Amino acid sequence: MGETRTWPVVAVAAALTLVLAVVAGVAASAAVAELTRGPSAAELRRAAVEEIAGRWERWPAGRVFPATLPYTSEQGGREQARRVGISSHYDCKGAVDTALRKPLAAAKCRAVLRATYLDALQGIEITVGVAAFPDESRAAAAKASFPGNGRPAPGLRALAFPGTVTDRFLQAGRQSSSLRQAGPYLVVTTAGQVDGRPARAIGVQRPTMFSFTADLAEVVAAALTAPARPDCAGREWRC
Repeated sequence: MGETRTWPVVAVAAALTLVLAVVAGVAASAAVAELTRGPSAAELRRAAVEEIAGRWERWPAGRVFPATLPYTSEQGGREQARRVGISSHYDCKGAVDTALRKPLAAAKCRAVLRATYLDALQGIEITVGVAAFPDESRAAAAKASFPGNGRPAPGLRALAFPGTVTDRFLQAGRQSSSLRQAGPYLVVTTAGQVDGRPARAIGVQRPTMFSFTADLAEVVAAALTAPARPDCAGREWRC
């Protein structure tokens, strides 16, 4: 009669063990499912945004600035601008005029890539710049600091290459500019005539002679922000 019955304790312990095993099994199944599931739509969108924002650094310079860029001439024909050279420097401060350096720094400018092109008739030289920012909102903030109406200064600094027809493309010779935003990038152009004449020496301005430079910016911007199919196995993707 004085014997202590321990089976209820054993039963409770066994039941508790079973419950814990079930919980552990469910947790393990959930963990396996999380590890083996494909990326969600939101994760794919985020990966695509990050991949585009890193192209300025990851792509070869010749992919950002192809050897030729198509444009529509003042007369309406289709022409090709030819690349003269690509700058090996990409610091933000050195690529723009003094008045723009603080606004670009405040917007966390990562780099400004530059290349210079000649139009088909080799009479106009165009420096194309790609300013890279962490995201679209930062790029928009920086865009607001540039002048409008095609004024070249303050703006992107001209890039001349000694020993070429562009060697007289100095800052005083900038006559026109264009600006467009594409996602986390600003694509800027500055243009002048190959004889290096300063803008103030031009009696009657002809804005239409430089209007094609916006076409060059459009082509560069479109390539930089073209959607790509996510490849989560690739090193450049973070899904």
